[in-house]
Amino acid sequence: MSATPERAGGCEIAVLASRVGADEKRLFDAFDRRGVRFEHVDTRREWFVAGRGGVSRGVVLNREIGQVRAAYAARCWSVVGADVVNSADATEVCGDKWRTTVALEAAGIPVPRTALGLTPQATLDALDEIGYPAVIKPLVGSWGRLIVSLRDRAAAEGVLEYAGALPGPQSHLGYVQELIDKPGRDIRVVVVGGQVLGAVYRQGASLRTNVALGGQVRPCEVSPEIDKLARDAAMAVGADIAGVDLIEDREGRLLVLEVNHRVEFTGFQSALGDRIDVADHIVGFLRERAQR
Repeated sequence: MSATPERAGGCEIAVLASRVGADEKRLFDAFDRRGVRFEHVDTRREWFVAGRGGVSRGVVLNREIGQVRAAYAARCWSVVGADVVNSADATEVCGDKWRTTVALEAAGIPVPRTALGLTPQATLDALDEIGYPAVIKPLVGSWGRLIVSLRDRAAAEGVLEYAGALPGPQSHLGYVQELIDKPGRDIRVVVVGGQVLGAVYRQGASLRTNVALGGQVRPCEVSPEIDKLARDAAMAVGADIAGVDLIEDREGRLLVLEVNHRVEFTGFQSALGDRIDVADHIVGFLRERAQR
């Protein structure tokens, strides 16, 4: 293993990240403001020896951007005795949209009607059951990439024919959902340690409202329903730090779209301003966790 977290006034905290973006810089600043020493660990240089455990017993914040590397990093650091946030289980569930949906459904949390076809033809049959319009999404992915709305069977056949010709077997699986007639926005809620920090509306000109794709954000009042739904969703997937995405249908009913284990919060922070300091809350949560 190439590095171990340093002890910081009774705390041992490492931050795993191969890319240091705006969110990571906010976190590093929060560590400094609180006087908490930390170590940035570049996961691209990490290696582990099988069977060698007990190297670290500190807290590790997993900010690795690549899903596969994030999941394996969480597993490896757990094996050597670290308390990884989020856990390997949560990282793997949140990183797979189907597994997320199954976990949410099992917890009785409302989600759009969803199906998984194991072949392109099976996906077409699933879409006939769900009905059109619908949406097809990659099982693994973020920032709204490769999400396609399907207005009818002809559109679905074209997309699935293309997907079936791709070399990766995962591309042949079809994760499909009913297309919710939403009011031009969705809701992002940030949950840390079981506490809802706040919520924002994300608005966009298309199906995708992700801030990374130019979506606009503005504050959203956290109703008791939003608060409970977000906390329950984070708990259902086992995430201590989570970005929960909600969607409203035209009747105002709230549904959970997905739960993100690596929360990007710069846009969220800019919308809420001085009302909440996300990075400071995360660092505070990690420090308390390290002192247990």
